[in-house]
Amino acid sequence: MKFAQSTILNVTFDNITQAELLENLTHGVVVTPNIDHLMKLQKDKSFYSCYQQADYTVCDSRIIFALSGLLSRQNALKAQITGSDFFPAFCNHHKDNQSTTIFLLGGTETSVLQAQENVNKRVSREIVVGAYSPPFGFESNEEENNKIIRLINESQASVLAIGVGAPKQEKWLFEHKDALPNIKIHLAIGATIEFEAGNLKRAPKWMTKSGTEWVYRMFQEPKRLIRRYLLEDMPFFLLILKQKIGVYQNPWGK
Repeated sequence: MKFAQSTILNVTFDNITQAELLENLTHGVVVTPNIDHLMKLQKDKSFYSCYQQADYTVCDSRIIFALSGLLSRQNALKAQITGSDFFPAFCNHHKDNQSTTIFLLGGTETSVLQAQENVNKRVSREIVVGAYSPPFGFESNEEENNKIIRLINESQASVLAIGVGAPKQEKWLFEHKDALPNIKIHLAIGATIEFEAGNLKRAPKWMTKSGTEWVYRMFQEPKRLIRRYLLEDMPFFLLILKQKIGVYQNPWGK
């Protein structure tokens, strides 16, 4: 089923609700871009290539969601769909579907196992059938990549949820997905594993709805996020202004 789309900078979003995504997602790759992703996509051609191949691209950011209406009322996004909201909803949606099983890739050695336990307890079945925390630099280690592929294939999981940060998770996924014949659905979910483990707490709903969840996250992980949010991502708003007045150009062409 094809959905309406909305283009913001060089990303084409599927204009769907979470309920529509849950209902229609039977196979394919789901990516959930936020402002940081959109900034990286201006400079990283291989990351951009991953996005061009994704089957579903949904909006992870309340700010992007709001700005979509400013850019075009006709193509304003219907919904914000964060990875950390979508993943638990996906698990709940498939709680009685025995053909849906999940492998979690990411987090720390303790957090990924805790996330597995928490998810399985919440849905009252072993929906997460495998979990692994890859070591630092795993993406460049052929032996480690072969191990990960073997673990996923041996688990017989039909869904891979990978949360190792962007753009690493998207690049790894597209580089290796053909070696994972049992995986029908690929979810790039960022920090969701840490949320599921209970190591990170979601911002209050009012902050999410007001577009200030990033402030909450920044104070949770200041060393990692202050530079990203306050320096690296600020030019985003200038790019949005350029798109609004019709002078933004995709650095990678169409």
